[in-house]
Amino acid sequence: MFSKARKLLFFSIIFVLLSTTISACSPQSQGHDLNMAAMDQMPAEVQSAPVTVQAAYQFAVANPDIMKDIPCYCGCGSIGHTSNYSCYVSSVDDKGNIQFDNHALGCSICVDITQDVMRMLKDGKSPQDARAYVDATYSKYGTSNIP
Repeated sequence: MFSKARKLLFFSIIFVLLSTTISACSPQSQGHDLNMAAMDQMPAEVQSAPVTVQAAYQFAVANPDIMKDIPCYCGCGSIGHTSNYSCYVSSVDDKGNIQFDNHALGCSICVDITQDVMRMLKDGKSPQDARAYVDATYSKYGTSNIP
């Protein structure tokens, strides 16, 4: 007969094999990695900001095509912002040098909008889905800054 140690080893191996098989057959998360700018490309004010603000700046800088189509509802249209991207970036010259806007450093609505877009994209939603969510969720705070 088998010793207790051999039985324990045998059942442990069976358990590990079954666990691996079950997890391999389970549906996997549809999450996606986000394109993020390097923190060393950010100004000192951003580098010393809270982590959520840092991540919002990194994401906005690295994803202008998405963020230029996402509105902001904090009222920043009155200072010339034309999208949520404008809350982070004032301009980019022909050499790719970024002039940062410090508005989002002190505006939780701007950062919350960006964080929501990031979360939705990670969850496999499209930029259009994220835009619809932002419009539905944040329009109660004011008017869109996208002309």
